[in-house]
Amino acid sequence: MPSAQQHSGVPRWVFVPAAAGAAFIVLPLVALATRVEWDRFLSLIGSDSSQAALWLSLRTSAASTVLCVLLGVPMALVLARTSFRGQSALRSVVLLPLVLPPVVGGIALLYTFGRKGLLGESLDVLGWQIAFSTTAVVIAQTFVSLPFMVVSLEGTLRTAGQQYEVVAATLGARPTTVLRRVTLPLVLPGLAAGAVLSFARALGEFGATITFAGSLEGVTRTLPLEIYLQRESDPDAAVALSLLLVVVAVLVIGLVRGGRGATA
Repeated sequence: MPSAQQHSGVPRWVFVPAAAGAAFIVLPLVALATRVEWDRFLSLIGSDSSQAALWLSLRTSAASTVLCVLLGVPMALVLARTSFRGQSALRSVVLLPLVLPPVVGGIALLYTFGRKGLLGESLDVLGWQIAFSTTAVVIAQTFVSLPFMVVSLEGTLRTAGQQYEVVAATLGARPTTVLRRVTLPLVLPGLAAGAVLSFARALGEFGATITFAGSLEGVTRTLPLEIYLQRESDPDAAVALSLLLVVVAVLVIGLVRGGRGATA
């Protein structure tokens, strides 16, 4: 009787580079865990600056995730449910932060919202100074996280199809009612997955944040920035905080996979 491996159609030799790839990801994490001073772990992650950085990261990541939902859901709907000239170009622009170096994103944001930026002078007249503030952290995190929401939700919308929306429309439901009562409940798992991925990306953001918002304790110094600074003064604390971020990332991935498994 043919084995399950033969049914998969995957040659046996493919498993060797696949295992090497898995080891390439796992080994650095194992090395990180072996360097943690477990008897001092709680004290290493419990300093005032670390707690302030963690709390700031959680608050700004939550705020940027809300912005990703508010901006990303309409963008995904437009990309998935409409067709117009230039749509491919728009999709490429939306995906640009995924491949753009975060530092470049931070510089672009600085020249947009900075005091001498494209919008900075107008905002300054209104008394709003964005750069090097907590708001700048949220904007930088939203800039790099938004594509995760759009890509995740657009894929779910295309997979779900439009048959239920067409039926609702033929029964007399208005477009807004169809969106609220049919479309959004139908793609809720994809929306939740996009939100979790956006939160995770925002939590680990570094380059755009330090370029656009700086590193002021309690104001703009998020946990990745704190790890970078602790690496110079207290390497043991940097390792412990790094492991803490890994744990959070694993929990986030578990939430995403659990949500998809529940809907499969």
